[in-house]
Amino acid sequence: MFKLSKKADYGLIAVKHLAMHRQQHACSANEIAEEYGISGTLMAKVLQKLAHQSLVVAKHGSSGGYQLAKEPGQISALDVITAIDGPVLITSCVTSHGNCDATEKCSVREPLRRVNESILTVLGTVTIAQMSEEAQEPALVALRA
Repeated sequence: MFKLSKKADYGLIAVKHLAMHRQQHACSANEIAEEYGISGTLMAKVLQKLAHQSLVVAKHGSSGGYQLAKEPGQISALDVITAIDGPVLITSCVTSHGNCDATEKCSVREPLRRVNESILTVLGTVTIAQMSEEAQEPALVALRA
């Protein structure tokens, strides 16, 4: 099954939360964790990874916490997921390291590479600003048939 890790989910939740509160104040890891029923320790680790990748910045002091390092429209879902989990791959054979016993006769390597590229394109197109919009849009991204 292809799915995001819990940490990637939490990273998207945190960045969306920061986008929605960016005009008010910096948000602590505990504040975000409590809002969504997530472990404060795990949220702190997620925010540290996001800070390490320059998607969020830590503000120190009595009114400290985390804030977005960029505008929400400049941060994609792919940016957040990659910052937490590394490269998005649906199978190891879409990388240069992915040789398996069936490489010589494999009939799905190229189609899977195209699927992987499509997933990356969609995740790279969806921005945190779009994810933070209050109005429910029919679709964030239009997929071609």
